[in-house]
Amino acid sequence: MSQDHHIVLDVHERPNPGLWIILSAQHLFAMFGATILVPFLTGLNPSVALVSSGLGTLLYIICTRGKIPAYLGSSFAFIGPIIAASQIEGIGAAGALVGCISAGLVYVVVSILIHFFGVKWLMRLLPPVVVGPVIMVIGLGLASVAINMAMNDPATGQYSTLHFGIALATLLVTILCSVFMRGVFALVPILFGIVAGYIISLSLGLIDFSKVAEAPLFVMPDFTFAFVAEGSVLTMTAIALIAPVAFVTIAEHIGDQMVLSKVTGRNFLEEPGLHRSLLGDGLATILAAFIGGPPNTTYGENIGVIAITRVMSVFVVGGAACIAVLFGFMGTVSALIQTIPVPVMGGVAILLFGVIASSGLRMLIDRRVDFGMKRNLIISSVILVIGIGGAFIQFSGDFKIAGMALATIVGLILNAILPGRDAAEAGGSIFTQEDPAE
Repeated sequence: MSQDHHIVLDVHERPNPGLWIILSAQHLFAMFGATILVPFLTGLNPSVALVSSGLGTLLYIICTRGKIPAYLGSSFAFIGPIIAASQIEGIGAAGALVGCISAGLVYVVVSILIHFFGVKWLMRLLPPVVVGPVIMVIGLGLASVAINMAMNDPATGQYSTLHFGIALATLLVTILCSVFMRGVFALVPILFGIVAGYIISLSLGLIDFSKVAEAPLFVMPDFTFAFVAEGSVLTMTAIALIAPVAFVTIAEHIGDQMVLSKVTGRNFLEEPGLHRSLLGDGLATILAAFIGGPPNTTYGENIGVIAITRVMSVFVVGGAACIAVLFGFMGTVSALIQTIPVPVMGGVAILLFGVIASSGLRMLIDRRVDFGMKRNLIISSVILVIGIGGAFIQFSGDFKIAGMALATIVGLILNAILPGRDAAEAGGSIFTQEDPAE
């Protein structure tokens, strides 16, 4: 391990109890806004999302033998597919959760294949010319969701200048914090934006605290157990909509592992191994979906906290997970989250979904994808139009492949069959390491 990292707490070092709580709370602070936004958008329960996030992180730490200080939170990549699956008659939210479990199983299968066959096959399966446009589809496909949340009065569903103004003010604060904040505070512009929008809404009398006052201090979260809850169905449509997203989040997972390896001066892809980290992520997603939470993924915000503070302790990350679980069982916290106005979340979502789309564009630029090559232009163009246009293939009355899932599958097929593949991949893969300072 390099000695140039000026480590404050190494991976296996445990802080004293007082400092431990403060450092763990800092990690919770970093992931809180983004993690509660996902269930807010998908109609899932924010308290369950906190519990599943914490339990998923602890399970991940176990799977990686306590060697990777990574926090797992709600994944943005699954927002669109979960919404789409939930709105299909006969599936609903409980059925969508079954689809999320299938995405976790994809992780598990890929981790097993990597364990036995290495990672080169995955590099060829997921080139930047496929993953980049699919990430753009994830962000742009949700644009209408963000705008509707920002512009409309939640009570009437009609345009409201007042509510749109609140959303724009929230967006402005989020942008300013993102640009001008420094240090740890630069990692939580989402949380600052939500707080600012909340204060504005409060001053305008748009927030009702009656349910917060009535809520007990501790309460059992509203778990929705997949395969057990009413409405849980094993449907190929939900699986076809949600499972392919795992290939995109697997690419993101590997990128996070590479950045985290650089930050800590280790190589987590070799020890404890990419297969273990993917297994942990997959099992965490399965656990989260089974109890009614959104799929989990490693969080860049928490990697940023480690990079800035040089506190790399797995115990600190595990402590944050425990606090998240505790918050999930606090009725007052749950009730307070539920009072956040929809336009406030809409304002934050405008930036977040745009950032997701821009991340896909950045991948294409960073990996120097040559759009002078017809195959690259064709693959990306088809993925974008199919994904954003909402195309679908109806196989039967209760089975169809739609939107981003269809775009991903078509992109993988085109990449496999179009000539010039070796020349196109000469510019690099999605697994090329980047400088975490960038």
